Amino acid sequence: MTLYGVGLGPGDPDLITVRGRDVLAAADVVYSPGRLSQTVATEHVPESRIGDLEFPMTSDEAELRRAWKAAAAEIAPVARTGDAAFVTLGDPNVYSTFGHLRRTIDAFHPAVEVSVVPGISAMTAFATALGVEVESGAGLALREAAGGESPRGPDRMILFKVTDAPETARGLDEAGYDVWFGRRLFMESGETVVTDDPSAVADRDYYTLAYAERRGLDASRATDEFEEVPVADGGHAAETAEGGDPVGERR
Repeated sequence: MTLYGVGLGPGDPDLITVRGRDVLAAADVVYSPGRLSQTVATEHVPESRIGDLEFPMTSDEAELRRAWKAAAAEIAPVARTGDAAFVTLGDPNVYSTFGHLRRTIDAFHPAVEVSVVPGISAMTAFATALGVEVESGAGLALREAAGGESPRGPDRMILFKVTDAPETARGLDEAGYDVWFGRRLFMESGETVVTDDPSAVADRDYYTLAYAERRGLDASRATDEFEEVPVADGGHAAETAEGGDPVGERR
């Protein structure tokens, strides 16, 4: 008799956790805040168990509060007599709509038990998609960069909601950062783009992030010396990997 907030991961249905998959399989009704998360959820549950919720596209806080109260009123009866799930892309507690639902449930339906199933967030999946290594001891900040903003911070930053990539890139370049962009990483909906060219992601897309690294950063690592180790064919370890594949290149 629980409401589960379930993280679906970055968008690829195969990247949901085993726990998340099991919770969805057992839930009486699965609710979604948007079409993209619903598309991922229907890879794991039949559409007949998907609940309908309406969320207005508005920044009017009063209207949003009415919508969340209506959503909580829809979900609470299901969660009192069985199990309900509310799915989000990424993790339910990281840049997610689930926090609004949890607070509304706690305020108006306190008898409903709430549990969270974490998911893989874009803030960690970006490293694999962009071929970036964030080594031990490195500082890393998470920032929003909507509307062409160019946040400043530590040596490395992950920027979410990059809606004006050229303007963000310009500001960061002036501040001494190199920038790589990723769009719709691990998502089956839309085209996945990984690039250091901001013009390639110039059109507005909410699911665009950027990785910014301060130019000339000294990031010495214990295994860096392997790049100079000769291998049997006369090359270097940095040039070939097992099986002959090139390594050491940022994608």
